[in-house]
Amino acid sequence: MLDAFETTVSPSYRIFGLVDTSVDTYSPDADRGRWLLSAPGMVYLQVPPQVGRARIRLESWTTPAPTNDASWSGAEDVEVELPEGELALETIDQGQWPVPLILPSAGVYRMRWQWIFNRERGPFTSPLAGVRETLPMPSGFEDKLGDLDQYCLVQIWRTSAAA
Repeated sequence: MLDAFETTVSPSYRIFGLVDTSVDTYSPDADRGRWLLSAPGMVYLQVPPQVGRARIRLESWTTPAPTNDASWSGAEDVEVELPEGELALETIDQGQWPVPLILPSAGVYRMRWQWIFNRERGPFTSPLAGVRETLPMPSGFEDKLGDLDQYCLVQIWRTSAAA
């Protein structure tokens, strides 16, 4: 692991994201049936309407990140181009704030997003288009959740350098 950063975020409009600071962000024209909405320079996670605060841990890796055998409520991978390699977290209500996470350089990155919901604060319902089911809430992350609704682990590694 090259670097790590952890913070708390308050999603707005059932979404929060990780963006390259060099791109003009917008709502990606993405498949709302998937958890991750992505476009060049940005990845947004859809969250249940019951999530008010989430803890996010970002990890930068120089090689593909090792898989975690923990039980998660959900997980999804995406590949995204980061033109400058300078990241910010973004919500619709709060805008962007810089993330002091070191990435090797600009380029194409793989991101593995994994998340879990707080069993003590549930139930949580799916935010995906056309899906209205109660989400699984396995145990095992109580120490990371505390009084928060969701915990996310995002592992990031470069798959190719910028041209």
